Amino acid sequence: MADFAHLHVHTLFSLLEGAIRLDDLLQRVRDGGMDAVAITDSNNLFGAVTFYKKARAAGIKPILGSEVTVATGHPDRPTAHLVLLAKDRTGYRNLSYLLSMAHLKDEGLLGKERIEAHSEGLYALSACVEGEVAQHVRAGDMDAARESARQWARLFPPGHYHLELQRNAHPDQARVNEALQELSRDLKLPLVATADCHYLDRRDARAHEVLMAIKHQVKVDEIRRLRPFGDAQYLRSEGEMIELFEGAPDAVYRAAEIAESCNVELDLGNVYLPAYEVPEGYDQPEWLREAARRGLERRFEEIERAYPIDRDAYRERLERELDVIVEMGFSGYFLIVQDFINWAKAHGVPVGPGRGSGAGSLVAYALRITDLDPIHHGLLFERFLNPERVSMPDFDVDFCQTRRDRVIRYVTEKYGKDQVGQIITFGQLKARSVIRDVVRVMGLPYSEGDRIAKLVPEVLGITLAEAIEMEPRLKALKEDPENPIYGEILDIALKLEGLNRQAGMHAAGVVIGDRPLWEYVPLCRGNDGELVTQFAKDEVEEAGLVKFDFLGLKTLTVIDHAVSLVNRDRPASERIDINAIPIDDPKVYELIARADTTGVFQLESSGFKELLKKLKPDRFSDIVAAVALYRPGPLQSGMVDDYIARKHGRQAVTYPHPALEETLKETYGVIVYQEQVMEIARRLAGYSLGAADILRRAMGKKKAEVMAKERSRFLEGAQKNGIDPEKAGEIFDLMEKFAAYGFNKSHSAAYGLITYQTAWLKTHHPVEFMCALLTSEKDNTDKVVAHIGEAIREMGIEVLPPDINESVREFDVAPAAEGGGRRRIRFGLGAVKGVGESAVEAILEARQEGRFRGL
Repeated sequence: MADFAHLHVHTLFSLLEGAIRLDDLLQRVRDGGMDAVAITDSNNLFGAVTFYKKARAAGIKPILGSEVTVATGHPDRPTAHLVLLAKDRTGYRNLSYLLSMAHLKDEGLLGKERIEAHSEGLYALSACVEGEVAQHVRAGDMDAARESARQWARLFPPGHYHLELQRNAHPDQARVNEALQELSRDLKLPLVATADCHYLDRRDARAHEVLMAIKHQVKVDEIRRLRPFGDAQYLRSEGEMIELFEGAPDAVYRAAEIAESCNVELDLGNVYLPAYEVPEGYDQPEWLREAARRGLERRFEEIERAYPIDRDAYRERLERELDVIVEMGFSGYFLIVQDFINWAKAHGVPVGPGRGSGAGSLVAYALRITDLDPIHHGLLFERFLNPERVSMPDFDVDFCQTRRDRVIRYVTEKYGKDQVGQIITFGQLKARSVIRDVVRVMGLPYSEGDRIAKLVPEVLGITLAEAIEMEPRLKALKEDPENPIYGEILDIALKLEGLNRQAGMHAAGVVIGDRPLWEYVPLCRGNDGELVTQFAKDEVEEAGLVKFDFLGLKTLTVIDHAVSLVNRDRPASERIDINAIPIDDPKVYELIARADTTGVFQLESSGFKELLKKLKPDRFSDIVAAVALYRPGPLQSGMVDDYIARKHGRQAVTYPHPALEETLKETYGVIVYQEQVMEIARRLAGYSLGAADILRRAMGKKKAEVMAKERSRFLEGAQKNGIDPEKAGEIFDLMEKFAAYGFNKSHSAAYGLITYQTAWLKTHHPVEFMCALLTSEKDNTDKVVAHIGEAIREMGIEVLPPDINESVREFDVAPAAEGGGRRRIRFGLGAVKGVGESAVEAILEARQEGRFRGL
């Protein structure tokens, strides 16, 4: 056991207060001769799971805590700080509950009654000079300080409340320490030494001042008045702490004793699904089987209107998938997902045909979770759910962007408002923004910060260190001896870059529990009052809650709006069903082949248009392949050129082995999809599809040791199938090369269907499609102008000028002019608010004078 442990530490999860990264913290603790450390971030447990796992892996005991804000009841000093540390699992649950209630019920404050009711398993420290006892001392009211200490000691089990000594430059700290030592003697309350660490090294104090100035939106010089702590809030070594508190050695050793007695074991890795009610007489697996079988029979009627099938082959695959799902314990998950998706469809909320690998499941197709026949399109169940590698299935579901919230409200009402929540995210200080922030609080003009920030190259995810190496002007600024302020700015920005700036909410993730969520994870509130987990998505799942992705896809809103415009004046018998359109319409492929794809999902960029002109797709599989190929890896590798040349007969179609013709025929012998890699392993080397998925993953990660074992296994299996070892080795190398570029066919096919649907609407109903598209972008003037200029004029649609007296908020279909002609697009001021009334008035004036020639 070490002689000291830090029990009061603020990390990057104390937003814009702590400048300590977890990996650096653990290394510093080890280097400082200690074997345990606590994190006590302000009013949260944001980093608890991440810290717990990292510390355990590093051989450091993790102590989970938080510095909370409490309501004192004192008229002059109504709030104060208190440090709480979890001693055991009961203490952790109580701490998690208290923090949740502070955010959900008490506007961030904890009352003493609530703390007393949930104090079991918790140590309490009186905190810094902002603690209640210390505040009374600073106010000169020693009687109130004495009564406060007595009261807090009564709220916790005997020996669990401590008076906290610190040594820093705060002008009141010495007086507070003297009083705390007096109270300790008089009330028999133990003392504990802490450093209230906010940064790791004394040299980081200046950067921390800047960080606090950013938080409080003041100049850095003002922070020194607001927080006069000097440069003492760094993480000292054990030896430094013993020397610093040589007059109170028991306080140092008491910190080590507390650390030794804190032994929290987090319950990670379990799965807690909400209870899905099934009809009487069934359990969940039985009802899943029944619902899937019924659903498949209904699908047969739809499928056979488009193409003939072998029903027995479908039924056989359905039963195989069901056996895997039931055996892995995922029946409830599939039932929950199909329930909210089918509710959405029944209540007019457009849902995407699928996303990600889930489109490879026939059970999902039968239950109408997805809308793409996986057998017809050659999609593999094992790419989604691998029986040889147990992991939770994960359906990412696209909903109409404007109606997604209705589905979330449905599950909230179904499972209970305390059992449904959203997931926290953390925004960080990025390379450009941190420069602007540092410049601002250091008192330099905004233009200076903007000038320096713009020197950071526009490279996705670039770090400031990389930017300085890449951009000579930044490097010159950092090393400029005549203007050292720039070097200081960049040095500080480098120290602060990557720290958490603020908490946000995951765009799609929703968790649903079988009990109130605070029984599993600490919670807080979103900006609109939502329940939000204090753990980010990976940590939420570690804690046992299942994440359901409710994604908003604007294209579904566009399709739904366009279809409603088409069907508006049609009798029921003539209305179109976008999910029943044929996917072999030659006119649609003509539009795509000439790259008339402005507004068409996924195909709008200039680079994609160039690809389409060369590829000239004439079948659905070409769209699927184009989506998979239009990525940097395939474009740079020559795969795209080979695919195009082979499609148009300029290059011979060859296969690595005759047995692979069926697998690679649709892509002209080019390995485009991850599923093809899996099929090759199965056909040539006898892999199961589950084992083939493991091989695919290993190839993608390029782990040499794993790949050596897989190569031996592949060659051995191929030899048993009569394939020459040298040839088998060449094929394995080819697979490994293309596995790095291979795309998930299930995702490409599902999104390819949305691409086709938007192209079909643009081909056959251009006015309605453009109205819907423009309406979706009505608040983005640049997009509106671009779509009008690039698409409407190309199609020859007349655009009526806006009526200044109209309040139409959507682009709409206007009747054809007298005497026939094309229908026109009409809109009112509400749809062009970004343009400005003066522009609209100018258009109207020009029309009245006969000068208007179109928009």
